[in-house]
Amino acid sequence: MKFDNIIGIDPDKEKSGVAFLKPKTRQLEVTNLTFPMLLDYLQHAKKVRDESGESLVVVVEAGWMNAKSCFHTAQGKSAEKIAKDVGANHETGRKIIEMCKHYGIEVVQHIPLVKCWKGKDRKITHEELASFTGLTGRTNQDARDAALLAWVFANLPIRVKC
Repeated sequence: MKFDNIIGIDPDKEKSGVAFLKPKTRQLEVTNLTFPMLLDYLQHAKKVRDESGESLVVVVEAGWMNAKSCFHTAQGKSAEKIAKDVGANHETGRKIIEMCKHYGIEVVQHIPLVKCWKGKDRKITHEELASFTGLTGRTNQDARDAALLAWVFANLPIRVKC
């Protein structure tokens, strides 16, 4: 494994999905954090990295890397709100990357993964994610997306065919 620890982040203007993965043991923890709490979490992860000597990378979903970043079919005021939210999420992601660099944490911008699952808008369901990660407990979509991002970045097997 290239990194001992991977933090996957699906940026959101209110609470970002955050996944912590130890690829060697496949230990996976997921949560949702506000921006200030996420910054505290990243500083803690850096401190643990510095004390343990283990490698750490943060992988941020970078929707702005897509040629088209909003695939919704809404129109009018609804479309305007969606566009504003997408832009706010992108800015949150950019700020997370900026802060990782500021803290001295290796960070990677990752193009969004292909949506080929059984959930709404072809997003991954809890059952699908649990089938290959063993993740238990409740999850929301942002946390699942962050977990999948970390898992794929670690090049761990996905036993579900899309």
